[in-house]
Amino acid sequence: MFDTLAARLGQAVNSLRGRGRLSEDNIADTLRQVRMALLEADVAVPVVKAFIDAARARAIGTEVTRSLTPGQAFVRIIHEELTRVMGEPGRGLNLRAQPPVVILLAGLQGAGKTTTAAKLARLLIEQHRKRTLLASTDIYRPAAMTQLARLAGQVGADYFEAPAGTRPVDIAVAAVAHARSHVHDVVIIDTAGRLHVDQEMMAEVQAIDRAVCSTEKLFVVDSMAGQDAVNAARAFDTSLALTGVILTKADGDARGGAALSVRHVTGKPILFLGVGEKIDALEVFHPERVASRILGMGDVLSLVEQVQAGVDQDQTRRLAEKLAKGRGFDFTDLREQLGQLKQMGGIAALADKLPAQALPPGALAQVDDRSIGRQIGIIDSMTPAERRRPGIIDGSRRRRIAAGAGVQVQEVNRLLKQHLQMGKVMKKMKGGGLARMLRGLAGRNPGGQGPR
Repeated sequence: MFDTLAARLGQAVNSLRGRGRLSEDNIADTLRQVRMALLEADVAVPVVKAFIDAARARAIGTEVTRSLTPGQAFVRIIHEELTRVMGEPGRGLNLRAQPPVVILLAGLQGAGKTTTAAKLARLLIEQHRKRTLLASTDIYRPAAMTQLARLAGQVGADYFEAPAGTRPVDIAVAAVAHARSHVHDVVIIDTAGRLHVDQEMMAEVQAIDRAVCSTEKLFVVDSMAGQDAVNAARAFDTSLALTGVILTKADGDARGGAALSVRHVTGKPILFLGVGEKIDALEVFHPERVASRILGMGDVLSLVEQVQAGVDQDQTRRLAEKLAKGRGFDFTDLREQLGQLKQMGGIAALADKLPAQALPPGALAQVDDRSIGRQIGIIDSMTPAERRRPGIIDGSRRRRIAAGAGVQVQEVNRLLKQHLQMGKVMKKMKGGGLARMLRGLAGRNPGGQGPR
């Protein structure tokens, strides 16, 4: 989401390289570039002004130590100020209330409220072991209730279905009563959105909130909405007294200004980031990690957590034991690894969290996650014997496998070569070597800063 902003800030910092001291003269142009980068990223003007003033006050006269170049010292200052602007880490959901705890989602149309409701339900069920009920009061959008009911089934939550023609407020009240009588721990109420802020919408959301006494009143906002996101957040906070914010579509091609503005403008904490359409694509908000990604430092701690959550531990343990016994890394093993990689979002999603210095220039531009599907197709076209003993795959077998997978023979040859290379790497990675490597990267990023 921050690609453009990261590139502009990188150019600004590069202008300070080689300086022996940060003074008002030699940072003036750099701060001007930073200001323009923030404004182009749709960061609110008051936020930009406060940010630049704080950065200037800290940067002027700062002595550069032997281990730091001025550019790195300035990166540290910008990193810390970005972290401060975005507020404290996401605290998670407030569940300290008499059950059923009511979570109310509000926001503009198209922000992703319905999908976010299901993501929150999944989090509550899997991480907090809470019996969760989903309810939709959106009687205006076609198939809105059907969509939430389908998503509830996917995440293992219950869904409250109201009779046709029921008013939104009555749906919410009935859902809470149903949750109380059926011993649910949490009720998540998805409200209707509009294309813009209007009195009718605000009155309806206020009435629902008063009727059910929400513990959490969360504003769901599209990261790509720019200044509209900030204006809408201010309006909803005035009407509802929000308790937190969820930024959706943070994996998209957005300018990122909403993430830097909403917290400052509303004073409400950002709790979660929606980072994809999949039902598990919801991350706790960590301002320090987001600031690191903006400045090209990567987000290795989140990457480690993503790998640990996405990897099948039993499968990995079996592979490690197999390698420890000296048995080879075959194509059945490779297919399992590719499947886990695909489940974690693909190579691009993982590489995006690595520090810029950890990847060759232009490496991400060459990543094509569709190749994972083609490679799985090639392996599926092999016989069990070919998967166990790749050495028997001769020219005629390669042509048959390529035809079965619908690819060129060259792709089969590439996969065979990659398999040999990966077999060597896997021997080094057994016993948790991948996680140790990623933790090592967490301690090495520009300016000596980053996740501690």
